[in-house]
Amino acid sequence: MPQGFAELLMYVAPPRVQQAQGQWLKRTMEILGVQRLDAADLDLKALWLSPHLLLTQTCGYPLMTELRGKVQVVGRPVYQLPHSANGNHCSLLIARDDDPRQALVEFKGSHGLLNSRDSNSGMNLFRHALAPLQQDGKFFADTTLTGGHRASLAAIKAGNGDLAAIDSVTFDYLARDASEEVAGVKVIARTAEGPCLPYITRLGADADAIRAAMNQALNELPDVAHALAISDVLPASEADYQVLLDYQQQAISLGFPLL
Repeated sequence: MPQGFAELLMYVAPPRVQQAQGQWLKRTMEILGVQRLDAADLDLKALWLSPHLLLTQTCGYPLMTELRGKVQVVGRPVYQLPHSANGNHCSLLIARDDDPRQALVEFKGSHGLLNSRDSNSGMNLFRHALAPLQQDGKFFADTTLTGGHRASLAAIKAGNGDLAAIDSVTFDYLARDASEEVAGVKVIARTAEGPCLPYITRLGADADAIRAAMNQALNELPDVAHALAISDVLPASEADYQVLLDYQQQAISLGFPLL
């Protein structure tokens, strides 16, 4: 039996989402007739670039800045969530509910929170939204890296930052299943849209067959599809993610290369 690494690690909360991803992945592997290898010793970048990769998910920004030409895009999910549509999502710029500021420009000189510098939703879309408002290449007086969207939410609520960009899929999952994590925050603005996080495989693999198996598994497991709020995996390519580099270039052209 063929073997390969298969991990879905980008959305791991709330617990029923993580559990549903595990069920979806298991059935997909069964349909493909591939034995899943243990990836416990691999970090994300090693997994993405493994010659034994069958299926995983990455962020659109590292796809275009680190992985371009080194992996193959399988597809992108269509989420049935409030801030996602047609295979696209956005970031929600959030602040504490009791913060009197209502407009994005009012947060100039405040404390910004980033989940990581290689994140599309937590940095690239954030930078693009703030670029028209920055002055001399600066918007925030200070920025802190939190390590994750849920950590950014917690930091905002604790008063350890003023404004953060939260991936809309993460936010909507939490709002649906773990509302306490988004209680006490408000949405100041939405960023521009971008294609949802891509599923990838190694170069040379049969991406069409993998995508077909993923969709077959969704159809066979309606409870899993409901928990994931995914109706379909659309065909996709690197070209679909060029818009993310366009957003980067727009920010740079406005004199805002770094957030």
